[in-house]
Amino acid sequence: MSTGMFSTPRPVPSRLAPAVAGGSVIALALPVFAVAGWPLSAWALAAVVWAAAQMFALVLAQLSGGADSLAAAGMRGIGTTSRGLLVGIPLVAVTVADERVGIAAAAVYAIAFTIELAVGLVSYFGGEAKA
Repeated sequence: MSTGMFSTPRPVPSRLAPAVAGGSVIALALPVFAVAGWPLSAWALAAVVWAAAQMFALVLAQLSGGADSLAAAGMRGIGTTSRGLLVGIPLVAVTVADERVGIAAAAVYAIAFTIELAVGLVSYFGGEAKA
């Protein structure tokens, strides 16, 4: 693997494809939950947390201004950390109250986030490098 791949600056790709990929995981989980007899409240929690995290990311993208500035990079870094808290706190609180619901919701969210991350990385590293 070439180190140039990681050191070459690239434009920030669109967030649409990763968000759609993760949202598809959430949508496809509903029939799985229904057929398996798992709590639908867990699926609903995962869907609400997913939507809230996507809205937070959208607001953050609007606030960060120019994608190439140092301030924008800092805003994205702080936002990514805050997104983890935004998601983690409700999932932990629900898990304490009802372990079955909390763990199922966390699992669905984790799979959706993993798919979103993978699609985002592929779109970033698959894009054209800046000259």
